[in-house]
Amino acid sequence: MVAVAEYSDEAVDRLFRALADATRRDIVRRTLASELSVSDLAGDYEMSFAAVQKHVAVLEAADLVAKIPRGRERIVRAKPETIRRAQELLGHFEQLWRGRIDRLDTLLAEDDEQSPSDPS
Repeated sequence: MVAVAEYSDEAVDRLFRALADATRRDIVRRTLASELSVSDLAGDYEMSFAAVQKHVAVLEAADLVAKIPRGRERIVRAKPETIRRAQELLGHFEQLWRGRIDRLDTLLAEDDEQSPSDPS
């Protein structure tokens, strides 16, 4: 499990902000399956080529994809290691919350054991 302290708050914010948008998540999903040119990506969305380029730039800044020049085209390739990092970070947060819930359950159980029974 990765320690959250290994990543700056800015990097974590960039990562999850990038994944907060449905179009960007779809671009990541599609480029995990196969490398695609920005032109190929843009053809499948009802937005301008420039808008798709901006989405790709956000994903690139979050290290979720890389753009590789191939001739005149720019090929977009997902970076699975960054997806794994996001999973590890979420797993870390899940462990924290599960630990807190377990401690709360323990405290409530102890409180129930110490409460006097109702004589009625």
